[in-house]
Amino acid sequence: MQDFLNFNRMITPMIIKIIFWIGAGFSVLLGFITMFDGGVSVLIGLFVIVVGPLLVRIYCELLIIFFKVQESLHSINTKVDRLAEHRNTPTE
Repeated sequence: MQDFLNFNRMITPMIIKIIFWIGAGFSVLLGFITMFDGGVSVLIGLFVIVVGPLLVRIYCELLIIFFKVQESLHSINTKVDRLAEHRNTPTE
């Protein structure tokens, strides 16, 4: 709980996963709606159904990369701090 209150643990990656599923569902729904317009719209609808979720996935992965970098930097910082503490402790 302390990590959450100090913003050491991020909740946004979980929210990004929810946004992905909403975006993928919306693009599939939009594709089906477009398909029922008839004519060339059928091909456009199929394109939206296939490419829409893929683009939403790529966008969400790019957002998650920022949080993975932050987690890695936090881990490195913790290890460096431990190493510095270990080196500064007097040995007898």
